[in-house]
Amino acid sequence: MSTSVAVPTGSPRRVALRRRHPVMTFVIRRVLAGVATLIVATMLIFASMQILPGDVASVVLGRNATPARTAALRADLHLNQPLPARYLTFVGDLVSGNLGNSSAALAQGRTLPVSQVIGVPLRNSVVLAGITIVLYVPLCLLLGTTAGLFAGRKPDHAISLTALSLGAMPEFLVGTVLIVIFFTKLNLLPPVSQIAPGDTPFTHPNALVLPVCTLLAVSVAFGSRLVRASVVEVLREDYVAMARLNGQPRRRVILRYTLRNALGPGIQALAQTVQYLIGGIIVTENVFNYPGIGNKLVQAVSVRDVQVIAVISAILAAIYVATNILADLAVMLAVPKLRTQS
Repeated sequence: MSTSVAVPTGSPRRVALRRRHPVMTFVIRRVLAGVATLIVATMLIFASMQILPGDVASVVLGRNATPARTAALRADLHLNQPLPARYLTFVGDLVSGNLGNSSAALAQGRTLPVSQVIGVPLRNSVVLAGITIVLYVPLCLLLGTTAGLFAGRKPDHAISLTALSLGAMPEFLVGTVLIVIFFTKLNLLPPVSQIAPGDTPFTHPNALVLPVCTLLAVSVAFGSRLVRASVVEVLREDYVAMARLNGQPRRRVILRYTLRNALGPGIQALAQTVQYLIGGIIVTENVFNYPGIGNKLVQAVSVRDVQVIAVISAILAAIYVATNILADLAVMLAVPKLRTQS
């Protein structure tokens, strides 16, 4: 009977470093991979700005395009520079925090920094996503753990059927159904998230209810299923059976053994939900006309504001990459055996 032994690869110095500082080595590797991913993402974003049919300046100006205005806008957008120089300028501005000026505003003869365009919408979206995540975690743990503990029985069937049904529905359909129920039928909540300029979303809490419920309906459907699968798997482990045989209370077994060891997939589910929110928030904000970054992105696309589009896309890509890195690190810290893997 032969046994296989895992032999660490790489130079002895690198192997020793991984063994002494596994978390640091992991973080360095993931950050480097994240930087590489962001570089590729910025290349794709920059390339998408160049494939607009016709000259970008002429497209932005539209009917107001004249030779003089087109030349001025081309200079403002650095379109007279070679492509490599323009890309480096684009990346350098993003890294330095210089987000540039709105292309649509420049076409109208105004100077409007992109930071002013996206500042308030970004704050509104952070509030919406933050509330969703805060409610998402306990809901996923509660529903997923309940379904896992009663696997194959009525509570599991009810939760799983509801989760599968909601998970199969797109955000705009869930939002429309909620509007029909809570506005058309019950007249309890507004169908549009109206937030006056200068106000915060907390000033109008009613404006947050339906968008948050829409995001939760789809995201919890996925997260609870992932937690359920993890709980069912953990309950089959020998140490859980041993804890039960030793007469430990059911509540202690659930809290100390089941939930603790199901934490890894739960963190991954949370990370995937944050990533889902990047796309789901765009749809949801437009369904309810919520003044967030997703709504602003759609508006920028409609007026061909290439600078705003590029900056928002880069911010969303950075959030996506950062979420992946933080989630992987959290899972590694929560599951000690992963620290010994190269």
